[in-house]
Amino acid sequence: MKQIVLIFTVLLLTFTTVAQQKTSPISEGTKKFQQDKEAIKSMAGCYKVTFDFAETFSPDTAYKHHHSHHSWGIEYVFVIEETEKKISLQHLLIANDTMIVKHWRQDWLYENTELLSFYKDSEWRKTKITSDQAKGTWTQKVFQVDDSPRYESYGTWNHVDGRHFWQSVCDAPLPRREFTTRSDYNVLKRHSHYEILKDGWIYEQDNEKILRENGVDKLICWEKGIEKFSSGSYNCQPAIDWWNANQKYWADVRKVWSEVYAKNDILKLQIKIEDKLLFMELFELGDKYKNINNYNTTEVVAGIKQIIDKHINNTK
Repeated sequence: MKQIVLIFTVLLLTFTTVAQQKTSPISEGTKKFQQDKEAIKSMAGCYKVTFDFAETFSPDTAYKHHHSHHSWGIEYVFVIEETEKKISLQHLLIANDTMIVKHWRQDWLYENTELLSFYKDSEWRKTKITSDQAKGTWTQKVFQVDDSPRYESYGTWNHVDGRHFWQSVCDAPLPRREFTTRSDYNVLKRHSHYEILKDGWIYEQDNEKILRENGVDKLICWEKGIEKFSSGSYNCQPAIDWWNANQKYWADVRKVWSEVYAKNDILKLQIKIEDKLLFMELFELGDKYKNINNYNTTEVVAGIKQIIDKHINNTK
């Protein structure tokens, strides 16, 4: 009888060990997936943000470095959409205590295989990665203030030694601070590092300023950038109020852009037409429909499409 019990115990332990070996990778993967989502959502909050950029090295010894850039503001970051494999964060910048600037948006997609990659000169091209390349990764899609495309890249969130960070490399348009002042380069290759801190988070960049012509890239110089988001007792209520009054309109803008992205493998934009910038036209239309009781989605979407199509069709 004792032998039978012993054999049964050994078999039970063996079965339990095998079962644990089969299920533990899944549980570990689920834990990692939840850690990723928590890290992304932890970027939401009310912050003082500082922007610091300085050019560093250039292969051209005669190159004259441009002035460093420093600015700061109060930024409200919040989740506007969340599904099982997508988290969308909207940024609103608060200037002079009450003036709101609709800032950038970042969408995070899990194991995404299609990206809209920046090429140069207001042109983006669809690219694909394999499911093996996308496994366990998060794509960060960054959008302009008017929800037009900016840049997209993918990477893996790391949770080691008490640290939580994500890194990637991708091509991007010129930063807004140099968009109208520089013509010596047309691509910013961003080497991005996002890390969650105890009192906020940081976006650290090592960027290559590149002149891309006839399929050849020429490095102009490197740039170091640090955007630090620090938690504190800041008043973000003006941003919350602004979003409550404008969120319907910007939901419709996102909807129209999503349709544009879906049907264009190559997207070329003409940012300025007849002295009117794309973002200015969309913001002016938004002001017209802000906080009105008889908001007509069909009418609003038609107006948005007219503006966006105009800035696309003129590039053909």
